[in-house]
Amino acid sequence: MADYEKQVMIVGVDESEHSTYALQWTLDRFFAPYAPNCPFKLFIVHAKPSPTSLVGLAGPGAADVLPIVEADLRKIAARLLENAKQLCASKLVTDVVLKVEEGDARNVLCEAVERHHASMLVVGSHGYGAIKRTVLGSVSDYCAHHAHCTVMIVKKPKTKH
Repeated sequence: MADYEKQVMIVGVDESEHSTYALQWTLDRFFAPYAPNCPFKLFIVHAKPSPTSLVGLAGPGAADVLPIVEADLRKIAARLLENAKQLCASKLVTDVVLKVEEGDARNVLCEAVERHHASMLVVGSHGYGAIKRTVLGSVSDYCAHHAHCTVMIVKKPKTKH
């Protein structure tokens, strides 16, 4: 792309099929048709939880478990980014940056938008109902209200049985 800087698009990924679908959907509509001259630079961001947020600080054996949990979280992150990289390569998308940031997905994605001056953030929708969304919180809802860019929430169609 000539003399101008490409716009940045961030796609948040986690280990869910909804996340994979959102990445695939984004690649098919915004990148693959224009590859290799796409007008966007793609950042794929995975928010890795901290081991202490999963284990907690309570209990006498927590310190022994933390390194094991950390190793598992690193393996999950590496696998996610490798799968994302392969998906991008299969669509001939080469202008991509893969990142793992530690923290809560809501904060990590909104901070990534600010840091990279993104014009669009794409997240998948888990399709939670109102009660589950209230209890667990919704990353997509939070980002839609707090990210300083366009937020696209990609919902995976329900499969027919």
